[in-house]
Amino acid sequence: MRHRLSRLDTTLSPYLYVAPFFVLFAVFGLFPLLYTLWVSLHDWNLLGGHTFVGLDNYTALLDDEHFWNATGNTVGMFVLSTVPQLLLALAIANALHKRMRARTAVRLGILLPNITSVAAVGIVFSLLFANNFGLANWVLGLAGVDPVNWTAEKWSSWSAIAVMVDWRWTGWNALIYLAAMQTIPADLYEAAAIEGASAWKQFWRITVPLLRPTILFTAIIATIGGMQLFAEPLLLASGRIEGGSLRQFQTLSMYIYERAFGRDFDYGYGSAMAWVLFLLILVASLINFALVRRGAR
Repeated sequence: MRHRLSRLDTTLSPYLYVAPFFVLFAVFGLFPLLYTLWVSLHDWNLLGGHTFVGLDNYTALLDDEHFWNATGNTVGMFVLSTVPQLLLALAIANALHKRMRARTAVRLGILLPNITSVAAVGIVFSLLFANNFGLANWVLGLAGVDPVNWTAEKWSSWSAIAVMVDWRWTGWNALIYLAAMQTIPADLYEAAAIEGASAWKQFWRITVPLLRPTILFTAIIATIGGMQLFAEPLLLASGRIEGGSLRQFQTLSMYIYERAFGRDFDYGYGSAMAWVLFLLILVASLINFALVRRGAR
C-alpha cells in the first residue's frame, strides 16, 4: 500500500504543482479570449439583445475607414518606437556591462522611468511637446527650426508618442539585456582579444549572437506592448479618445474603446476589432521571430 501511494505521489505531484498556473490561465486568459470571440459573432449591445450575426462584424471592418486609420497609426507608432528602443537598450546594456564608477546606482537609475506613473509621464511629455512654450520647440528654435505643432500631423504626433514610449521602456529592456550579457563567459572575449578582435567586432560577433533568445523575448514583449498603445496617445490628446481632431494618432486600442465603451456600446463590433488586434500581434511576433532567427545566422 505504501509503495502504491509513493508511486502515485511521484506520478501526480508534478501535475499538481503546475496545475494552479493552468487553472488561472484558463480562467483569466483562455476564457476571456474565447468569450470575446463568441461576442464578436453577435450584435451585442449593452442596452439591447444579443443577436447572432456570424462574420458580419468582421466584414464591416473592411469598409470602416476609422478602423484602417487606427490600424495604420498603431503599426506606424509601433515601428517608430520599438526599433530605436531595442537598439538603444542594447547599446546602453553594453555600456553598463563595462567597469565604471557607481555602476549599481546607474543600473538602478535606468529603471526610474519604468516605475514612474504613466499618467505622470503623459502629463510631463505633453508639456514638453506643448506648441507655445514646450521644451522640444525651444530646442528646435535654438537650431533655427520653426516650432512644430506636435499634435497636428501624423509624423509629429507619432514621434512625440514614440519618445514617450522609448523613455519608459528602454531602461527596462537594457536591464534584461545586461542580465543576459553577464551569463556570457569572459573566456570568449579574452580569446577574441588575443586574436586581435576590436571591441566593436566582439560585440557583433560574440555578444549579439549569444543574446539571440533574449532579443527575441524583448522583441515579442515590445510587440505586444507596442500594438496595444493606449495611455500615451490618450494623454497626448488631453483625454480625447479620437486621438486628435482628424484621428491622426488614434490607435486600435483607442478605437476599440470608443466603439465598445464610448459612443454606442457596440460590444460585438469592439470584440471583432479586439480579435483582429490579437491576430496582428500574433503575425508581428512571428515576423520578429523569423527576422531574429535569420539575423543570427
